[in-house]
Amino acid sequence: MSSVRKTQFFITISAIVIAIVHLVWPDLSIDGITLALFVVAVLPWLAPLLKSLELPGGWKIEFQELQKMKKDAAEAGLLESSAQKEDREIYSFEQVLDQDPNLALAGLRIEIEKRLREIAIANSIQAERSSVYKLLKILTKEQILSPQESSVLAEINSILDSAVHGAKIDRNTADGVIELGIDLLESLAQR
Repeated sequence: MSSVRKTQFFITISAIVIAIVHLVWPDLSIDGITLALFVVAVLPWLAPLLKSLELPGGWKIEFQELQKMKKDAAEAGLLESSAQKEDREIYSFEQVLDQDPNLALAGLRIEIEKRLREIAIANSIQAERSSVYKLLKILTKEQILSPQESSVLAEINSILDSAVHGAKIDRNTADGVIELGIDLLESLAQR
């Protein structure tokens, strides 16, 4: 039985138990704190089923998408562990992350596009007016990037495109994407 199926059974059984408790003891009151603690207790079990969770007060938690991108990037070999992370270049988009996460993500998008363009030019590929997606397609066709690497870069670029076009990206997601993006830039710099 898969973990998702086990989680579904757990949720169903928990809801039935709560309903039975309510029927047996109808005077038992459940206050907001009890309900919040129940949600906190169940939340780790729900992570495989949820894409995101938005809590009162503006908190938003992104689960699957960013974790999947990190896993895919590692499997594609784009997250080579670097011992000199402290010595790396500080990008300008990192400096605006606190004030405007969307602007920081737009800056990351520009840096990734520049890096892909540099790789194309270094391999004698005409890349002046090519979009990121076209660059990825060409670099994959020329076997400069693997299909897995291209896929990961296309995934992160779709999030970055959303930020450029005004989608609201929460700070936690922006932090995770920026962290992953910096690792990708470092990996692309070695091409």
